[in-house]
Amino acid sequence: MSTHKKQMFCWSFLLVVFLVTLFSSYLTPYDANTMNMSEVYESPNGSHLFGTDHLGRDVLTRLIQGGKVTLTVATVATILSFIIGLIYGGISGYLGGVLDTVMMRIVEVLLTIPSILIILVCQAFMQGNIWSMILIIGLTSWYTTARMIRTEFLKLNQMEFVQMAKMIGTPSWKIILDHLLRNSIQAVFVVTLFNFAGAIFVEVSLSFLGIGVPPAVPSWGNMLYHAQSDFIAGAWWIGLFPGLLIIFTVLAINMIGSSSIKAKGGQ
Repeated sequence: MSTHKKQMFCWSFLLVVFLVTLFSSYLTPYDANTMNMSEVYESPNGSHLFGTDHLGRDVLTRLIQGGKVTLTVATVATILSFIIGLIYGGISGYLGGVLDTVMMRIVEVLLTIPSILIILVCQAFMQGNIWSMILIIGLTSWYTTARMIRTEFLKLNQMEFVQMAKMIGTPSWKIILDHLLRNSIQAVFVVTLFNFAGAIFVEVSLSFLGIGVPPAVPSWGNMLYHAQSDFIAGAWWIGLFPGLLIIFTVLAINMIGSSSIKAKGGQ
């Protein structure tokens, strides 16, 4: 399969996942939290395509509606990290000099501290809720974005068209938006994709450990958390389907990012 076809397949898969989760309220015949103790641990069947869990809740419904929570957390956290990285890296790369050196040393120090450790400590301290998790993920995942933008801005700053724009008195904001940022879009897009995949992984990890999304709220991570005991009971389907969806979603995002890097390198 060619690189273009792989990208199209991955984009199509992600589009389906996003649309299904976005309109989950209209697509699922059951409520995600409705319990039915007479249908506990039903294996996949005609009424419940992905079976039911230990409380008789429909697994497919929780998978689809849980995807909305997981993807919302990842999307908002990625946007936040992008904004911080753009501002920080843009200032560092555009101004350069001593300020750039100091700002990059700060980033290097932050990179030496495992982000997952900071996230675990902060989320446990805040006793876990969705908005605190979004904030923590966003505040600990902007370093790579900042470094990428800073590198691109430093490189573009030496280009003749940027030097000419400065010579004729073009406002700095216009140079940054029209000349620097616009020509850094591809690199920024790739690093943002990887950040998005990382944010999904962090949400799943925290919820799996029991300190992420509140247990009453369905998410892919919460489903895996509850599936630990379900596997012992022989209910393999409860952890299998969210696990596969997480793997395929993250894999699709990473494949798009990798293909974009190869495409840029081949130019």
